[in-house]
Amino acid sequence: MTTTKIPFLDLLAPHVELKNELLQIVSLAIDTAGYVGGPMVKNFEEDFSGFCNVKHCIAVNSGTDALRFAYIAGGIKPGDEVITVPNTFIATSESVTQAGGHPVFVDIDEKTYNLDPAKLQSFLETNCTKNASSGKTINKKTNRPVTAVVPVHLYGQPANMDAIIEIAKQWNLMVFEDACQAHDAEYFSKKQNKWLRIGAIGKAAAFSFYPGKNLGALGEGG
Repeated sequence: MTTTKIPFLDLLAPHVELKNELLQIVSLAIDTAGYVGGPMVKNFEEDFSGFCNVKHCIAVNSGTDALRFAYIAGGIKPGDEVITVPNTFIATSESVTQAGGHPVFVDIDEKTYNLDPAKLQSFLETNCTKNASSGKTINKKTNRPVTAVVPVHLYGQPANMDAIIEIAKQWNLMVFEDACQAHDAEYFSKKQNKWLRIGAIGKAAAFSFYPGKNLGALGEGG
């Protein structure tokens, strides 16, 4: 008998077929000093925005910063509360704190492992109230404004976005998609009766290109 050792994570295999093409791009980066930004990044941004069916794409150093900058650009302010799930990588909530906010956790649907819309609605009805004058959602226990909800599309499986978007509208919440594990995933919206590309549904979305992700890069990227 012979034994074969199978690595838990093989970061070499995805690049074997692309090695020569990747080396050409590395050579181009060296020849043009295009190490940060430059035409290659611009071309990627344009290609990926078209791929996601959105107007804009901004490449940053990591998926964590992609989330953080999306929160800040979207209007999350220090002291705001942001609802997300505990069943995710730490970056989802870590980026909330980096933006000055406070993560609040709502549990997942045991069938999909994604944010459970029923639990989201229950949390808001039980713990929150809407300010009559401003329309803002306020957490009654902390007296902090709740401004956003962040569903995580886990392992390429989209969250129930129709229900989440509808609840967010009722409570004046922004929706940010954590799509760091959902490149090229699609969601069928019964409300719109069509397939939607993940990353094009919420106010903004973040993707990760860490080597171990669904679509990885040669190093970090977001």
